[in-house]
Amino acid sequence: MNVLHRLSFAACAALLSACATAPKPDAPTVVDTAAGATYLIVRHAEKAADDPRDPGLAEAGQARAQRLIEALARTPLRAAYATGYRRTQDTAAPAAAAHGLQVTLYDAKQPAADFAAALRRDWPQGTVLVVAHSNTAPGIAAALCGCAVEPMSEHEYDRRMWVRVDAQGRAQLRVGRDTGPESAPGR
Repeated sequence: MNVLHRLSFAACAALLSACATAPKPDAPTVVDTAAGATYLIVRHAEKAADDPRDPGLAEAGQARAQRLIEALARTPLRAAYATGYRRTQDTAAPAAAAHGLQVTLYDAKQPAADFAAALRRDWPQGTVLVVAHSNTAPGIAAALCGCAVEPMSEHEYDRRMWVRVDAQGRAQLRVGRDTGPESAPGR
C-alpha cells in the first residue's frame, strides 16, 4: 500500500506541475521569432464617455489594456501599432511600455491590404501588436492571413486574432478571447 500511495502522490505532483507550466490558451504557443512572425490584432478596449469625438478608455477598457501585457508576457514584442485615436493608443500603450517600446501610429483609413503588406515587409520576424477598430481589425487580420475573418460587432471588445506567418510565408489565423474578470460567469 505504501508503494501505491507514493505512486499516486508522484502522479498528482506531475499533473499539478504540468498545469502550472502550461501556456495560457490565448498566448501564442510558438515563440521562435527566427522562424517567422506573429501579429496580434485586437480592437481597442471599451471606450469612455469623456469625449464623443475621441474618447479615452473606460475603466473596463483600461483593465483590458492591462491584460494585453499578460497575453504578450512570454513573447518579446517587436512593435506596437495604433491609429491616431486615443482609445487605440491607450489600449496599445501598456503592452508597448512593458516591452520598452513606443506605439507607432498608422492611418486608420489605409486599406487593410496595404497596411498588412507593410507589416509583413517591415516585421518578417517577431511579434507585433496591432490595435484597430471594429470595422478595420477583421480586415487587417484577413489581409495578413489571406483567409476569411468574421466581422466584428460594435459591442465586441474581447476578440484576439493571432496571425502566425512562418518562414515560408504560410499564414495561419487563431482566434482567442480575453477571458478577463468581466467575462466571468455571473458578471
